[in-house]
Amino acid sequence: MISIDELRDFVLALPVVEERRTWGKPTFRVRGRMFLTLDPDDPAATCKSSREEQTALLASDPATFAFPAYVGHHGWVRVRLDQVDAEEMRELATEAWRRTAPKRLVRRFDDSTAGDS
Repeated sequence: MISIDELRDFVLALPVVEERRTWGKPTFRVRGRMFLTLDPDDPAATCKSSREEQTALLASDPATFAFPAYVGHHGWVRVRLDQVDAEEMRELATEAWRRTAPKRLVRRFDDSTAGDS
């Protein structure tokens, strides 16, 4: 489980991320491109993913992961924050950021975190 505030703080700590309200909900962008949204009413997050990862997540735990309206056909996945493991959600958010950020920014991020493992 991870709270909306914990996830927001984690995502905003990623390089060049900004929070913008869109459709009445918090959305997170890197260089203007969206990679994650929050739904504080549920609580849930929707994040960018590959179709392969989306398929695996949906099959692994349908109570936690769902096919979201509007963006599901692009590989995005909806995640119930009261069901997901906090570390897994941080990994999903980081991967969503990596899929969206410019390659040079991702390389710089990878270089700066290489010693953290």
